[in-house]
Amino acid sequence: MNRQQLIEQIAKKRSFLCVGLDTDILKIPQSLREGKSDAEAMLAFNKAIIDATAPYCVAYKPNLAFYESLGAEGMKVLEDTVAYLKANYPEQFIIADAKRGDIGNTSKLYARSFFEYLDVDAVTVAPYMGEDSVTPFLGYPGKWVILLALTSNKGSHDFQLIEDRSGKRLFEEVITTSQRWANENEMMYVVGATQGAMFAEIRKVAPRSFLLVPGVGAQGGSLEEVCRYGMTDDCGLLVNSSRGIIYASKENDFAEAAGREAAKLAAQMSELLPKELKVF
Repeated sequence: MNRQQLIEQIAKKRSFLCVGLDTDILKIPQSLREGKSDAEAMLAFNKAIIDATAPYCVAYKPNLAFYESLGAEGMKVLEDTVAYLKANYPEQFIIADAKRGDIGNTSKLYARSFFEYLDVDAVTVAPYMGEDSVTPFLGYPGKWVILLALTSNKGSHDFQLIEDRSGKRLFEEVITTSQRWANENEMMYVVGATQGAMFAEIRKVAPRSFLLVPGVGAQGGSLEEVCRYGMTDDCGLLVNSSRGIIYASKENDFAEAAGREAAKLAAQMSELLPKELKVF
């Protein structure tokens, strides 16, 4: 999915919500697990969540750790989840939250796995090993690299805010340098919602890039702050919510509860979006 198509979906739904499919088998309602294998229960859970939330979001982000934890069966669930989305909700932007990034020949194989085999729209990539670890993910038409820049976890300050002699912070250097590898039609950045006013600093170095924003909801990030400092005239944001939506209820009404939470967040987003989005 290219940038224009993504913006068109945001404009159509008046939402920039991304639902994180962080499906933990231990948190799936017991009633759904009865008579099923763990993999079967996980896939049934994902399908129910997708059906309930698809009208309110423009993207889904399965985190690979939750699928890898079940071994080969879990990875099959990931494949089947992506296939279900493509068959039933082809307008959805699919992000593999894998945080890959290795030497060039290894990254080339990771890229092939996500963009040719799974055929997702985007993959999260760690920038620590530099250009040759990131560029193999680039050059796939309509596919995106989402580079980790300023994350929402407590430990993000250990490295990401370190300043060089000129006062430039590491996350700023990551964004500035990576823009030589790809433009804003191929690369997004992960910026945690808990960073608040730091979005204004991000926009100084990445004025038009899309930002994938985790941390709204269960992690305490403010949607209003994210939009105040980070929104552009074509939105420029994909705000992710995982636990706050998919685990809104632990009972049999889990899907309905997820739909209600997604609808509530989408309604807030609609109010915060410009009346018209510019599609460049």
